[in-house]
Amino acid sequence: MDQIFQALVMGIVQGLTEFLPISSSGHLILVPWLLGWKDPFLDSLAFSVVLHGGTLVALLVYFRDDWLRLVPAGLAAIRDRSFAGDRDRRLAWLLVASTVPAAVIAVFLNDVIEKNVREVGLVAVMLVLAGAVLWFADTWGPRSHTIEKLTVRGAVGIGFAQALALIPGVSRSGISMSAALFAGLDRADAARYSFLMATPITAMAVAYEALKLFRGEVGGAEPATLVVGVVASFVAGILAIAVLLRYVRTRSFNVFVAYRVVLAVVVLVAFLAR
Repeated sequence: MDQIFQALVMGIVQGLTEFLPISSSGHLILVPWLLGWKDPFLDSLAFSVVLHGGTLVALLVYFRDDWLRLVPAGLAAIRDRSFAGDRDRRLAWLLVASTVPAAVIAVFLNDVIEKNVREVGLVAVMLVLAGAVLWFADTWGPRSHTIEKLTVRGAVGIGFAQALALIPGVSRSGISMSAALFAGLDRADAARYSFLMATPITAMAVAYEALKLFRGEVGGAEPATLVVGVVASFVAGILAIAVLLRYVRTRSFNVFVAYRVVLAVVVLVAFLAR
């Protein structure tokens, strides 16, 4: 029962922090550490990616209309070898341009990072550093246009930025939104583009870790524990997407920057106290 309760909490944390620019991977390391939970599976990268399955479904459900347009449009662009002035065709391939750098880098660095950088101290440092980047991008980014005017160069740059989220504490959504703001997107479209490009990279991460689970390369857990965690992350994810997209239409990212700094201070105090 304790493991199921912990999975519920971790699922909620994952769902909220995956889409808010405050680092889901960082929180999935910090929450068990702060609460004194010692279950090795719940504290593993494998479980964090299993929880990403719930947020992946949240992305697919929330943006289902977009993907029902974008996938056929992307295939049509291949068939015709042309965008034909279709903004959905162009957006589909901009998302591909953003996905490739992150996917390639993840293939080479994912296991290295899993073994070497899942440390509480590093998470606290990256919360502050990536928070500073988000503040700078939100304050000084042009924020002058919508997704339709995003360039291929900008899309590739966002993809490379997304790869930095392999480091816990950076935040995939936070760093990709920062890069999108620097590329000129307004806040609402920076968030929307970040969520759309999260779908393929999250799907690949889930598939990769699921394969490791099936091969017995990492520890397992009871099916009920996995179900509770995934459902919790799905529900919390849907809420987080809706709230953030509405919030950034009229407000800055400053509240998330402040939260990151406060959390880093809490972690530092707890670390020194121990």
